[in-house]
Amino acid sequence: MISRKSAAMRARFAALALVVAWGAIGVALAQAPAGPPPAGQAPAGGGPPGGGAAAAAAAMKAPFPPFHIIGNIYYVGSSGLACYVITTPAGDILLDTGYPDMASQIEGNIQALGFKLSDIKILINSHAHIDHGGGMAQIKNDTGAQLVAMAQDAPYFETGGHNDVIFGDRNLFPAVHVDRAIHDGDTVSLGGTTLTAHLMPGHTPGNTTWTMSVADAGKTYNVVFLGTVVVLPNTDLRGTPAYPNIGADWAKTMKELPTLPCDVFLATNAAFFDMQKKHDALMQNANLNPFIDPAGYKAYVDRMEAAYQKLLASPPPAADAPPAR
Repeated sequence: MISRKSAAMRARFAALALVVAWGAIGVALAQAPAGPPPAGQAPAGGGPPGGGAAAAAAAMKAPFPPFHIIGNIYYVGSSGLACYVITTPAGDILLDTGYPDMASQIEGNIQALGFKLSDIKILINSHAHIDHGGGMAQIKNDTGAQLVAMAQDAPYFETGGHNDVIFGDRNLFPAVHVDRAIHDGDTVSLGGTTLTAHLMPGHTPGNTTWTMSVADAGKTYNVVFLGTVVVLPNTDLRGTPAYPNIGADWAKTMKELPTLPCDVFLATNAAFFDMQKKHDALMQNANLNPFIDPAGYKAYVDRMEAAYQKLLASPPPAADAPPAR
């Protein structure tokens, strides 16, 4: 017979498996009012086996043509997972890499834009999860670039995701050495371009939002590369054994989100900022850049805040709580 505690723990692990499907969940959160993700969402790579999981992962990894966004920023990610190249006269910076098996796809996108892999000098990241940093080891090896990561996430890169605060060892990826560990407010500079790292913990302890300014058509814009700030309904803000300070971390993130000046709204997942819709509009009229979207950033932050407040008001049952009668 399965004890109530065991049943509750199994239910909790099943809920956590949904967290892997960030792209699918992101579509719902980016395009709909705040609230829980649709029931029955299939988890992407690393979740339970099955056709739904494989299909969700494949959809996130589906190729997307690389393109110029604005200024010295280029999109080199997939249909669901965003990766960016920031070019400078002294070499280029790559932000995020997707899954491990996407590394060659991302490298191909970089080369399709006419850039050389050897020009990638610095690798930066949003967070140490398989779907955003899983390809770091291969791309670091292929480019010879230096990897910069938030100190709180550096151990997860160096152990390939071992002992992740959410997944444990269920979503491992190739380990990679971090050349420089940074902290909240630190900067990365190359060839006249400077990016500032903003620690926005919760999704991971070192989840990072990057900001920079970009010049385009005689104007200067504030760019935000938003880390993953989706608070899922199963998140226990009271803390867990693996992540006891998760509540304080999410509070820090939600407090800082609305304070960032944003003209150009970009993020870890394509759905979070309507990448495909904006790409299509940009291809039709390059004179009106839809990625300049301060209202879109504010609306997204408002949705995340609403989801966070809902979770504070109605927390999920504790893992060891008996089932309701």
